Amino acid sequence: MRLGSHSGGDDLEIQHEINVTPFIDVILVLLIIFMVAAPLATVDIGVNLPASTAPEQPRPDKPVFVTIKPDETIAVGETTVTREELPSVLDSATNNHRDETIFIRGDKTLSYGGLMGVMNTLRDAGYLKLALVGLEEPAAKP
Repeated sequence: MRLGSHSGGDDLEIQHEINVTPFIDVILVLLIIFMVAAPLATVDIGVNLPASTAPEQPRPDKPVFVTIKPDETIAVGETTVTREELPSVLDSATNNHRDETIFIRGDKTLSYGGLMGVMNTLRDAGYLKLALVGLEEPAAKP
């Protein structure tokens, strides 16, 4: 009786290679699933932004406020202006100092597109320092 070898003719050879085809199939299926599911996960994300708890920054002596009402009418200080008049009214309010910070107050029911439209008008007029004004809430203590 020999322990080391078997001389039968129908022995199966040991295969030293790994068949990676099933592995590649699984990876491709997972890739397709993630490609389809990823855009669907970002379509309807409800955003409820928290109030800022950052310390209040010092204000200038005479700040310039641009107020956007819910019906998208614009006011500089207390004067209601049209979107076309906004750059010239701001030039007179800031004495043509376009590096001055403009404080934007927007109603919370205002659409994001309405706010961005006014901000784009300000940017096109050369006013790049914009600050959004909001209500402050005290920081939550853990």
